[in-house]
Amino acid sequence: MTEFMTEFVFPAEPEYDRYREEKGPNDFTVPPIVEELKVKARERGLWNLFLPPVSGLTNLEYAALAEISGWSTVIAPEAINCAAPDTGNMETLHLFANEQQRKQWLEPLLNGEIRSAFAMTEPAVASSDARNIETTMLRDGDHYVINGRKWWITGAADPRCKILIVMGRTNPDAASHQQQSMILVPADTPGVDIRRSLPVFGWQDQHGHCEIVFDNVRVPVENLLGEEGAGFAIAQARLGPGRIHHCMRALGAAERALALMVDRVQKRVAFGKPLAEQGVVREAIAKSRNEIDQARMLCHKAAWTIDQLGNKHKEAQVQVAQIKAVAPTVACNVIDRAIQVHGGAGVSDDFPLARLYAWHRAMRLFDGPDEVHMRTIARAELGKEKSPLAAAAIKVSSS
Repeated sequence: MTEFMTEFVFPAEPEYDRYREEKGPNDFTVPPIVEELKVKARERGLWNLFLPPVSGLTNLEYAALAEISGWSTVIAPEAINCAAPDTGNMETLHLFANEQQRKQWLEPLLNGEIRSAFAMTEPAVASSDARNIETTMLRDGDHYVINGRKWWITGAADPRCKILIVMGRTNPDAASHQQQSMILVPADTPGVDIRRSLPVFGWQDQHGHCEIVFDNVRVPVENLLGEEGAGFAIAQARLGPGRIHHCMRALGAAERALALMVDRVQKRVAFGKPLAEQGVVREAIAKSRNEIDQARMLCHKAAWTIDQLGNKHKEAQVQVAQIKAVAPTVACNVIDRAIQVHGGAGVSDDFPLARLYAWHRAMRLFDGPDEVHMRTIARAELGKEKSPLAAAAIKVSSS
């Protein structure tokens, strides 16, 4: 993986950027260099590494590879067919799709022939609580009719995006966790209106983060994913692995920022000596190293727990919440320090730091904002049975 990055991915970054600049921000076609990298990655066996039943890797084994890919967040994950939202969608289809759905959509996704999107988030409600989703998917004979508005639907602007997994309300009278369902909606279905792609801190992603209106979209009932009312459970199964994969890659981005910081301070002179000899700069480097290594240990612990207990286990869910609350913040902290020592260059496009910061700051919101994950962690801590040590210590303190 390291050889693939150093020999092919990093040298491809300037070509990727030139293509995007020439095409402009409203062109969402993939730079040809990405398709070339996909061929090279597949030849080397660096393909679909995220999915244990396909790759044969554990989550813990994948963690190190995902981190390396995070050094080039924009290119590398897609080059090895391990990019969101396709990874989460492939896992979802692998777990919940029927044979026909897998053949039609999962196989071309695993082959890197098409891309996909996951339509859950809505502008009118706090979508961090999936029970708030207002999009309706009502049964009408042999079809479901979908009406609603979604936004931040990553990947939907890419012309290779052929399928949307849409979450909506099929039964408003059911229990709160059983009102939602997921349906497969081909992107070219009449009534699917991609209104715009939203930029992140002014930067337009090649795949797009889209606002989509569903206006009387009709899809056959056989497009239902799993059972009616299972949407909330499917969302939880999908988002767990996706969250930890983002965290794995965030560590790689933090390592790249730290490498750039260390190089910069050894070359720049201020007040008569290299920046590396300034105490405040050394402290920034030391803090960054500590934070990255601490986050990595937590990430690997969560990955190991998933391997041992499965991602539905309460302990695994709490640990994923922990790392999701920690890794993006660590990445932002390290990248911010790197920007600071680069001065004006740090906020320009001459270095990747501004783009890295924008993406990882957004990560503190998507797949659940920090506050939701902190709530999960606190609730688990408050609900724990006291250990013998804790009980004895509390008893002594109370007396």
